[in-house]
Amino acid sequence: MLTAEMNERLTRVGPGTPGGELMRRYWIPICPEAQLDLNPVRKVRVLGEDLVLFRSAAGELGLIGERCLHRAVELQHGIPDPEGLRCPYHGWLYGTDGRCLDTPLEDPRKTFKEQLRQTAYPVQALGGLVFAYLGPQPAPLLPPWDLFVWPNAVRQIGIAVLDCNWLQCHENTGDPTHSVYLHGHFFKYVLQRMGAYDERAGSETHTLHSRIRNAEGIKELYARATPYGMEKGIVYAKELGAESDSVRRHSTVIFPFYTQTGSAGSPRSEYQIRVPMDDTHTYHICYQVYAAPPGVDAPPQDGVPFYEAPLADADGHPILDYVLAQDMLAWRAQGTITDRSREHLGRTDVPIAFLRRQLEAQLQCVERGDDPMNVFRDVGAMGSMLHGSGAPPAVPESMSAAHAGASSAPATFRALYHRGFVLDDADRYGPAVPLVQELHRRIEAHLLADGAAKRIAGRRVHGPD
Repeated sequence: MLTAEMNERLTRVGPGTPGGELMRRYWIPICPEAQLDLNPVRKVRVLGEDLVLFRSAAGELGLIGERCLHRAVELQHGIPDPEGLRCPYHGWLYGTDGRCLDTPLEDPRKTFKEQLRQTAYPVQALGGLVFAYLGPQPAPLLPPWDLFVWPNAVRQIGIAVLDCNWLQCHENTGDPTHSVYLHGHFFKYVLQRMGAYDERAGSETHTLHSRIRNAEGIKELYARATPYGMEKGIVYAKELGAESDSVRRHSTVIFPFYTQTGSAGSPRSEYQIRVPMDDTHTYHICYQVYAAPPGVDAPPQDGVPFYEAPLADADGHPILDYVLAQDMLAWRAQGTITDRSREHLGRTDVPIAFLRRQLEAQLQCVERGDDPMNVFRDVGAMGSMLHGSGAPPAVPESMSAAHAGASSAPATFRALYHRGFVLDDADRYGPAVPLVQELHRRIEAHLLADGAAKRIAGRRVHGPD
């Protein structure tokens, strides 16, 4: 448990708060770039500030204060101009740096406009997302985390606004065992109530079965620091009922608010990004990447599309038959800001305690006047691709011959979206699903052909079976 004072310290993100000052040291994703194709001017809320993101008529990105300095009209209704954004009321023009460039109905002989300057923050695009930096200058470098820049892949971005504090969402990543019930037993219960269990989960390939089995033989949990965040996992013991003595590493945590599931280069990997809009709302981003292995070409995309991950159906009933929806229910069900002074933590919460200590350590780092973890200022040291685990991925998780109907069970349902398993997570709502299914078919065909070639080569060396 935490004291009430420490809970406030870790959760509050507005201007001047310890948490807000920490978050302002990072480039923060605020919008899929494709949303600006639908409307080049959008209101956004981040770290307790209401701002307006826009793309000028010349294609430049800008992020400025939400209201015109003249008569306080909301600039989300503004007109993109080659030089910036014009207020729709009297045409005052603001550049991407916040300077007032034109006051068309005022006396042109006066220097009135030169005295005016809007709030403005730097913005950049990377991997189909728009990032903003709200902190002190000079701004650090925008880090090229691997999923944003991985080649030969299909991408899509899922977004949702949740009415709870960001840390409730992010602490999910410090809780490897929640999957047993939330995505195992609870998923089973939801499908049974829907009358869809036999159709959806009749095969052992369905994710809920393996997640339920993850409860067998738990000896302990571990957590430790990595160069960019933390790693954690579960230690299993055969003497306690596990199939063997083993260690199962859980998803990678990239400070301050990224979780990576699956390694770069896999048929499906993802960043879950928990962006603090304010103290009681989180902008949740699922950045999903479906990579092709060597020898396979990913279907081409014109940009990175986005979708909204729904929380309820048209009748207002909660949607709970996909993994992320179950997570989002658990985060919101703790209230807008959960009272951690009333918790009773157990052995499965070791990584959560570690995550909180790491967060507090980085708060103190900023309070000392130092750069916190993952603030990069040297291009040479940062490189062109950063791996959140601290090292390039080993052999990527991939589909095996089992995916083509061999006797052994498939490794992961997230490599089988062409076989219907896309229904089990938020990906199913994404516009890139047909491309992903085509990619998974190509991977399967490639592996089948590769396996057949190896068997033929083996017979030539060893003779017939």
